[in-house]
Amino acid sequence: MPEGFNLSDGEEGNRQGWDYWRRRGRRFLSNAGWLIILAIIVIYALQGIYQVAPAQVGLVKRFGKYVRTAGPGLHYHIPAPIESVQFVDVRSVRKVEIGYRTISPPPNPRYAVNKEEALMLTGDDNIVHLEMAVQYTVKDAQKFGFNLIDPEALVKEAAEAVIRQEVVKRKVEQALTSERAEIALDAQRSLQKVLDSYNAGIEVETIKVQDAKPPQPVVPAFDDVTSAKEDKNRKVNEAEAYRNEVVPKARGKAASILNEADAYKAEQTEKAQGEVARFLKVLKEYKAGSQEVTRKRLYIETLEEVLPGMNKVITTGAAEGDSLLKLLNINELGGEKK
Repeated sequence: MPEGFNLSDGEEGNRQGWDYWRRRGRRFLSNAGWLIILAIIVIYALQGIYQVAPAQVGLVKRFGKYVRTAGPGLHYHIPAPIESVQFVDVRSVRKVEIGYRTISPPPNPRYAVNKEEALMLTGDDNIVHLEMAVQYTVKDAQKFGFNLIDPEALVKEAAEAVIRQEVVKRKVEQALTSERAEIALDAQRSLQKVLDSYNAGIEVETIKVQDAKPPQPVVPAFDDVTSAKEDKNRKVNEAEAYRNEVVPKARGKAASILNEADAYKAEQTEKAQGEVARFLKVLKEYKAGSQEVTRKRLYIETLEEVLPGMNKVITTGAAEGDSLLKLLNINELGGEKK
């Protein structure tokens, strides 16, 4: 009780008592109000604490205007409505599906076909069924975060446009077989140019052809054509393999024949040179005066070569007035006994 306050004072005492408690209440409310205000300020200030994930960046805006980029980690900004943060994933690879939709991912994937997106017109007025996947990443977080409302829809519509543009440049056979990879590569380049012109801040990593086939009613005919081409390629590969096997052998054999011919040439040349030397020696003896002996010697040697392995007898002729015929047995002279 305050000093001088007495309950027995009657009405005056009651008034003093109420004044006392009113002053105490005001003091209490004044102190509690400041505590509440302080708590509100603390709670408001704590709203500015935020964390950026490892694969993200934080785009800080002040009254809706971009002011800075925050990397991964714990950061602080002035709470709303002064500053706000927009998070952008810059590492993940995003995918847009054209012509199909993934119902359940691997290991037990299931897909649903979207025929309206998959059917495309070729340059020779045929229709093909193409299912493609576009993979992209964020290369400029500021452009991606502030220039685009629906990035996936933008990439999907732009990709459909450029893919159809590339398909219509080809014939149906090229679109289904030989130029599938070229269509995807050219579409990737064109899509990147389109997105850059939009300042989308997107990097197109790849465009993959998931499936390419003709419309269902003509599938059997195209399967026959594909099978025939595969048979052709197989035969060509077999022929190339046979050629690679036979040609080296033929070249080796040709080289062996050439080597043998060179050896035979050298042998025959040396033999001819020896014959020439022998002939010149005989000619020298012939000119030196032994003409008759040399002539008979050449005659006997020639008979030996022409008639090998036979008994040969030479008549020397009878002298004048002599009836005895002289015979010369060459075999006996050579030491042979017949």
